[in-house]
Amino acid sequence: MVCLLALLAGFAPRIALVLLWIFTPLVNITFNGWIIPLLGVIFLPYTTLFYMLAYSPTSGLSLIGWLVVLMGLFLDLGHTYSGYLNKDQAPGMSAA
Repeated sequence: MVCLLALLAGFAPRIALVLLWIFTPLVNITFNGWIIPLLGVIFLPYTTLFYMLAYSPTSGLSLIGWLVVLMGLFLDLGHTYSGYLNKDQAPGMSAA
């Protein structure tokens, strides 16, 4: 089950976050309320997922945890930026 979740998180982090939210208490342990996780699902799914997985209820985030969250932020920004770079290469959008 964990391997399936890891594979799903690799290509569909929003689906993995929603499944974790429904079937595990990780979101409720990590965040107080539902607004921040919802915004994370919409805007920064990798960052939210990595924060949720690196968070410890007793000690918060360690340095390694913050590095993992930073990696998630870079993944989110990379996906967004690559979409802007490749927008002219979409099928049917060639310059004439």
